[in-house]
Amino acid sequence: MPEVRIKAEPRTEFGKGAARRTRRAGRVPAVIYGHGSAARHLSLPQHELMLALKTPNALLRIEGLSGRAGLALPKAVQRDPIRGVIEHVDLIEVRRGEKVTVDIPVRVSGEVFSGGLLDQQMIQIAVEAEATHIPEGIQVDVAGMEIGTAVHAKDLALPEGTTLQVDPEALVLHVLAAPTAEQIEADLGEAAPEAAEAPEAAAAPVPAEAAEGE
Repeated sequence: MPEVRIKAEPRTEFGKGAARRTRRAGRVPAVIYGHGSAARHLSLPQHELMLALKTPNALLRIEGLSGRAGLALPKAVQRDPIRGVIEHVDLIEVRRGEKVTVDIPVRVSGEVFSGGLLDQQMIQIAVEAEATHIPEGIQVDVAGMEIGTAVHAKDLALPEGTTLQVDPEALVLHVLAAPTAEQIEADLGEAAPEAAEAPEAAAAPVPAEAAEGE
């Protein structure tokens, strides 16, 4: 995974007001920690950071702080629930050759056998890899998989130097029989009476004694 160079500035003001001023200036409050050193507070450019974090486990080369540039991985990212912009990020410092545990995406390609329904249980999986060689994801080709076929963690083709950090027997995905039109109709028929009973329960009159007590 290539390094993304990003210019940091030290942060000396803290609190909600200071954080808002930092964001208005187009920057994101951040903290970097790791290797037993004290946490360092900094800010990063909003636009460059958003572009970098589009890649899972982006390896950031933090420049502009005292001392030499350091490598870091995003540990926790806080986003505005409405706008989706990054509000704060925690970074963990890493070194070349160091092993780290991260979650990487499980990407599926292809179509299962006709009449089958793909049920993907894991969209990402924990692995251990060298900090500077974290795979972008694991590809699983399901083309032509028949009903009953299952893929477990141990079946995944891991990139060289990567090891699983989950139970090898953990189910990643399997192929189920797609429900027939009759089954769907039967399920809808069972749900309809329950839905019809709900308004009656909601419309039950309040006892006079309870109403007077209010």
